[in-house]
Amino acid sequence: MVAWLVGIAFFLPVAWMALTSFHSEEDAATNPPSFAAALTLDGYRDFFGAGGGASPWPALINSLVSSLGSTLLVLIVALPAAYALSIRPVKKWTDVLFFFLSTKMLPIVAGLLPIYLFAKNTGMLDNIWLLIILYTSMNLPIAVWMMQSFLAEVPVAIIEAAQIDGARLPTVLTRVVAPVAMPGIAATALICFIFSWNELLFARVLTGVVAQTAPVFLTGFITSQGLFLAKVCAASLVISLPVLAAGFAAQDKLVQGLSLGAVK
Repeated sequence: MVAWLVGIAFFLPVAWMALTSFHSEEDAATNPPSFAAALTLDGYRDFFGAGGGASPWPALINSLVSSLGSTLLVLIVALPAAYALSIRPVKKWTDVLFFFLSTKMLPIVAGLLPIYLFAKNTGMLDNIWLLIILYTSMNLPIAVWMMQSFLAEVPVAIIEAAQIDGARLPTVLTRVVAPVAMPGIAATALICFIFSWNELLFARVLTGVVAQTAPVFLTGFITSQGLFLAKVCAASLVISLPVLAAGFAAQDKLVQGLSLGAVK
């Protein structure tokens, strides 16, 4: 019962946002809010540019490209790193893991100015490739830390058997380790995708029009004329759908990955 109550408490704001997105601006701004207000799709029409506004598709495509691209790069780099720290551990591997984790202790805003100056001097401002590189570096420590614990549960015997049969390291990683640790890899990929999709600070400062992402596009609905609540709720719901769909599609792998190694 406590778990259900906590789950409902977390779900209520999302349900309220979804309901408000189908109200007109007048009904959405009433205080107290009206539950029986007439439903309309005006907020979604405005979001998709039917009223003459900017189209959200370029921002959504940029978010998809940067999130998927950075997640793929993270997995390519993190899998061999986690292999070296778990199955074939290097000396003082705990110090290496702490070093990876320590890179997350620096607030992003503390390194924002040097990154901005670097991007400006190299002509990388408003470039989607810059976001992919930054998102990869942002998620790589977490991915290595997570996948190290997942790969530690892979039986060493099957790796040794593959090596006896002549399998080299790339084959061991892709044909032996990856299938066994797929739940953990899927959980890591999903978390990295969510972090990249929701990131705002880098995208807000380092992009303009060409590489603008969905969260940056969402902030454009807060204007000097005020906050259009119904339109913001509609935009927020649409932008959240890819993450919700990815989580729903990978929920079985996510549960298996997050619980891998928890029970001996």
